[in-house]
Amino acid sequence: MNVLVINAGSSSLKYQLFRMEDAAVLAKGKVERIGMDTAIVTHEPAGGAEFHEVKEILEHTSAIRRVVELLTHPQQGVVSAMSDIDAVGHRVVHGGEAFKHSVLVNDEVKKEIRRLFDLAPLHNPAAMLGIMAAEAAMPGVPQAVVFDTAFHQTMPAQAYLYPVPMALYRRHKVRRYGFHGTSHKYVSERAAFLLGRPLAELKLITCHIGNGASCAAILGGQSVDTSMGMTPLEGLMMGTRSGDLDPAIVPYVMGKEELTLGEVNSMLNKHSGLGAISGISSDMREIVEAMEAGDKNAALAFDMYAYRLRKYIGAYAAAMNGVDAIVFTAGIGENSAQLRRAVCEQLTYLGVAFDADANAVRSSAERRISTAASKVAVLVIPTNEEWVIAQDTYNLVQGLS
Repeated sequence: MNVLVINAGSSSLKYQLFRMEDAAVLAKGKVERIGMDTAIVTHEPAGGAEFHEVKEILEHTSAIRRVVELLTHPQQGVVSAMSDIDAVGHRVVHGGEAFKHSVLVNDEVKKEIRRLFDLAPLHNPAAMLGIMAAEAAMPGVPQAVVFDTAFHQTMPAQAYLYPVPMALYRRHKVRRYGFHGTSHKYVSERAAFLLGRPLAELKLITCHIGNGASCAAILGGQSVDTSMGMTPLEGLMMGTRSGDLDPAIVPYVMGKEELTLGEVNSMLNKHSGLGAISGISSDMREIVEAMEAGDKNAALAFDMYAYRLRKYIGAYAAAMNGVDAIVFTAGIGENSAQLRRAVCEQLTYLGVAFDADANAVRSSAERRISTAASKVAVLVIPTNEEWVIAQDTYNLVQGLS
């Protein structure tokens, strides 16, 4: 079976085509600047030359039709016809309380995703564009949706509720949902495999550290707490997001600076984090480069970032009454040896014995960066959210037969 995985943004679309029998990625690519006459298409067939073009693509249906054309093209293609694409899996950021698992698309599912637009205004509408476009461009092909929030639906009430009037939860579902669930799920399963132990026996802290960042406490394979909240703004300091802060700052700053609600929301989501403190960039690579060149603001941004991550790891070790392994994943987690070192060298109280030499090795492979004597294993595991989406889609479609 071949499964096409689609991650749709408001003006972009990323895709991968998987052959499920051997987990092979047959092709991947993206369409950028959808809605313009200068849309950019990038297509990478396995074993073939990368293909680029600039052309008019005014909406998502046309984008997906172009993707299917390239996948079935005599030169750039990897399958002979659209009928060789057996299913489509979509990433949807917010599933609210309605979706604890991935599901096949139907009218009720689409209705619920639309109802959740207010909770993920940048992401869920874009995902719906992708779903509708795939239905139009690929009629009759089964569609599934995989939710970033679903993995965290195992959190107990003591972790997901906020200490505000319960009426806000009952009326408006104000609570912690958590995000990056497919990534946390994937790396926790891989961690159990690498450690050679059943996932059900493990206490794991998984750190998805990219431009957006979150930690999860995973007890026996289930998420029991996570740093992102009702929205992706809560929790760790991020590239452009503030993470945790005193909520009283919002009305105070609005009054002092005469900001609108939209302006303060933009400030916290797009103009805070690493970029705000460093004054240079939200990119950790540029932060580290500037820090090593002696820039004090870059060093402060780096130290704040590492400090807050270290605090969450300590908090989740306390929440689970221990930890067997800490996992780093995503762009920064996988690639910044400096950040991993800054965090792990201050975790000796947990029994972490950090292997600086193993950490310094540049590699895209799964690996251990703690010593054999370490009481807590520290792992670097590249995430693969697209494969999780493909697997869930495959399992759901198999259930139709």
